[in-house]
Amino acid sequence: MTALSVLDLVMIGEEKTLSDAIDESRQLAQHVEQHGYSRYWIAEHHDMPGIGSAATSLIISHLASATSTIRVGAGGIMLPNHSPLVVAEQFGTLDTLYPGRIDLGMGRAPGTGGPTIQALRRGAPERDFAQDVIEVADYLADNRRRPVRGTPGQHDVPLWILGSSLYGAELAAALGLPYAFASHFAPRYLPQAIEHYRKHFRPSQVLDKPYVMAGANVFVADTSAEADYHASSHRQWMTDLHVGRTGLLPKPREGYVESLSAQEAAVLNQVMACTVAGDKEVVGRWVRDFVEQTQVDELMIDCRIYDPQARLKSHQYLAEAMGDALTVVKAPQ
Repeated sequence: MTALSVLDLVMIGEEKTLSDAIDESRQLAQHVEQHGYSRYWIAEHHDMPGIGSAATSLIISHLASATSTIRVGAGGIMLPNHSPLVVAEQFGTLDTLYPGRIDLGMGRAPGTGGPTIQALRRGAPERDFAQDVIEVADYLADNRRRPVRGTPGQHDVPLWILGSSLYGAELAAALGLPYAFASHFAPRYLPQAIEHYRKHFRPSQVLDKPYVMAGANVFVADTSAEADYHASSHRQWMTDLHVGRTGLLPKPREGYVESLSAQEAAVLNQVMACTVAGDKEVVGRWVRDFVEQTQVDELMIDCRIYDPQARLKSHQYLAEAMGDALTVVKAPQ
């Protein structure tokens, strides 16, 4: 049994606006809630014209208000950009507004580039990520271990460690927290990170055994050709990103992969190794094989499709392809 969840960067498509992107995210959150998905996470990024998720906690609140049962959270908050106290206050408030439905995933990457880092941090010195995670936990627990208090009262917000290397696996294991690996764009260390996390996991008050989520890019349509066509928007955006071009989510293109140079194709294959595009049979088989090989507890889907109706259909078809293997979780146990 495997849980399915959604990762959303609130992508702004060509000839669309931020308002369009937010509305499409709301539609998708409502749709996947009806089809057995466990959570809907928003990723923090800055100074990228095609990504509309910079004000992450505001987007989370908007989507949580539009849904009723699915967990909504951050995948993740880039903690070096923020004061732990402010993060705890924001997510404690979200937990008050939407009790029992908020997740807080935290990463140590900036989610942006040099000048933007300076604008965000205003020259503040580099902090210890592990210590920041512990501070966030202390503020949410209201355990008086800090000289000040966050939003009064205790807040049971599940904390996750996000990562794409062994560092995150090591920290999540040491703290006894659930671990989400960014294999949807950085798959290289997935097997090693999962093995390290499980081997070194220390049970905690919040988690008695390891819990692993992995990211994958999944595109499902009535035919494999149609799925490849819709996936071309995501593939174009990723290819452009890795050659230094950032822009809006492109419209899909027929034969995009075949048009790439050998070097471009190699880069795309490397960064999107955990990707499948096909009909329900093809995708269902791929997902089952991926889960069997990795033994992950949950799969988080990144699916940047330009056409909002095709994106709704892709997520629905994936849930249908999973059938009896799909399970719904409200929080890792």
